[in-house]
Amino acid sequence: MYNPQLTSDGQLRHLLSVEGLPKKILSQILDTAESFVGVAEREVKKVPLLRGKTVCNIFFENSTRTRTTFEIAAKRLSADVLNLNVNTSSQAKGETILDTVDNLIAMHADIFVVRHKQSGAAHLIAQHVAPHIHVINAGDGRHAHPTQGLLDVFTIRRYKPEMHNLRVAIVGDVLHSRVARSEIHALTTLGVPEVRVIAPKTLLPEHVEKLGVQVFHNMKAGLKDVDVVMMLRLQNERMNGAMLPSAQEYFKTYGLTQEKLDYAKPDAIVMHPGPMNRGVEIDSAVADGNQSVILPQVTYGIAVRMAVMAILAGNSASSIAGNGS
Repeated sequence: MYNPQLTSDGQLRHLLSVEGLPKKILSQILDTAESFVGVAEREVKKVPLLRGKTVCNIFFENSTRTRTTFEIAAKRLSADVLNLNVNTSSQAKGETILDTVDNLIAMHADIFVVRHKQSGAAHLIAQHVAPHIHVINAGDGRHAHPTQGLLDVFTIRRYKPEMHNLRVAIVGDVLHSRVARSEIHALTTLGVPEVRVIAPKTLLPEHVEKLGVQVFHNMKAGLKDVDVVMMLRLQNERMNGAMLPSAQEYFKTYGLTQEKLDYAKPDAIVMHPGPMNRGVEIDSAVADGNQSVILPQVTYGIAVRMAVMAILAGNSASSIAGNGS
């Protein structure tokens, strides 16, 4: 079956979604990221794998954290980086997405990192560009956020390497979360045997069970004996609608407190893709506690994004290992 993310010989050409990527590719990205973790600890935090390449961050939707980590990742690979906040530039003047892309192609851009509020925007650009240009989806609508899903899985693998034995619980607004969708596909593809989602019915997609997850509406039952607790951000714009009575009520039922965390295994790790709403999805004592790996997620996110760009640029495993270790 044709996959627009892969070349004819099965190599990664674009990263648009975790869904549909084989285990071999996901493992290649995670293994490559492992070789880049140590780069941040060097005196000179650079490797030359993308020297002479230009990476364009095109953000049609704001996200300082995601854009910054992509920028740091590209610069650590020695790429030139262009940041384009399209909300305040060309699109506001009536230019189409593809017009913006064509202008950047004319400037010899090699990799586009695209974030857009419309699902499918990165796919549209990927269909439009020449074969030597690569597209990374940095979040599109409710559809996908593949590098966030991969950095979360990388973090899990670092703390819980026996992934074939894990129970993972994803808690919160699964309905609107492109992160949750990407995580579920990554975890199930990599062989995690039990993925749970815990949320009120109003914040779950219809037929979510078809993604291979177990559904819980009760925190006590859903967190029982899990190894990993992934909290999702509750978006402020959804708090006052019919989906939820109030932020306080949500925290009381679904917010992660130490009391609720105690239902999980004693060595369970706590994750959150950020930015956190303290006192809504998660209590500060848990977010800053011994079981939290929320800040390491950010650190590992740079290594994962470095890995994706290095692989897309055609670097072999041996050259990456030699430059990244």
